[in-house]
This record gives sequence, C-alpha cells and structure tokens, in this order.
Amino acid sequence: MFRTKNWEPLTTGKLVAFGAGLGVFLLVLFRSEPGFVFLVDHANLVFHEAGHPVVGLFSSRLEPYGGTMGQLFFPAVLEVAFWRRGQPIGVATCAIWFCENWLNIARYVADARRMELPLVGGGDHDWHTILPRWGLLESDQRIAAILRTIAWTGIAASCCWILWRAWEDRSRSQCLSVNQRHVRRNTGRD
Repeated sequence: MFRTKNWEPLTTGKLVAFGAGLGVFLLVLFRSEPGFVFLVDHANLVFHEAGHPVVGLFSSRLEPYGGTMGQLFFPAVLEVAFWRRGQPIGVATCAIWFCENWLNIARYVADARRMELPLVGGGDHDWHTILPRWGLLESDQRIAAILRTIAWTGIAASCCWILWRAWEDRSRSQCLSVNQRHVRRNTGRD
C-alpha cells in the first residue's frame, strides 16, 4: 500500500550523515528548554502563526486550530513530496520534524490552564480556547503527556524505518549479486 516503485538507495554515507544529523538534533533537543528547540521551533512558530489566518478564512470557529494545523502541515507536505520521489532520508527527516512538532504542541497544551508561555502578539492562548470547548481543560497535563509519547514514538519509528530501508537495500543488493554470479556461472561467462 505504501510502497513506491523505486526508493533511492541508502548508501553508507547517507546513513552516516543521517545519523550525525539526528545525533546533533537530539543533543540540541535534550539540552534545550523542554518542548522547544530554538531554531526548529522558531520556524515552526512561523508556520503556526500562518495557519491561523489561513484557517480563519474558512471558519472563525476553527481559527484556533489553525496554528497547530499550520505547523504540522508543512513537514507533512514535504514528507509526502519526498515519499513520492522515493527519497528515504527526506521522508525520515520530515517525519522526525513532524513528530518534534508534537513535543512543542504538548508544551503548549500543558500550558492551557497556567497560560504562562509568552504568546506572539499577546493573542489568545489556542489550547485555553480549544480544550474547554471539549470539556478537557482539566486534562491538559494528561493530553500533553500523550502527545509527548506520540512524538517520541514517531521519532523512534522514523529511525527504525530508515534502518529497515537500509537493511532492505543491503538484502536486495546481496540477492542481486548472488543472482548475477549464478547467471554468469550457468551461461559460462565466468
């Protein structure tokens, strides 16, 4: 169902670069304020803020959801684009970016009752608006914990997927080598 015809091969160099980038990202993530990676989440904030007026064009009632939708939309679109091109490193990187957004969203949800986070332009707190609509304001901490779990599970799954893709490439390459040797031996081209 989710297979593409041709995945770009994962070379050792690409895997090493991905691993190094992931390592730096995780180092920055663990050393940063919980749920906020300075460079990445400032970019996500731009997408978040852009989402409000875009969704607001269609529905003022849904406008508070637009920020979260906006910050998830951009990495998801890029992930689909990389998937369609068969570029596994791009897919995994965008999936990790998508999942890292959930850490930031969890931080925002956890602040729904306290409302201590600084807001861009001093506007309304999205999750303080959203959660009471669903009768869930008192559950902000539990919801945030679930979102953090989803984020970390997604990041781990993305890493496992890229390792599986690499294993598939190695297995396919070994099968091709064995088949080529077998054909040469049977046709006398050895």
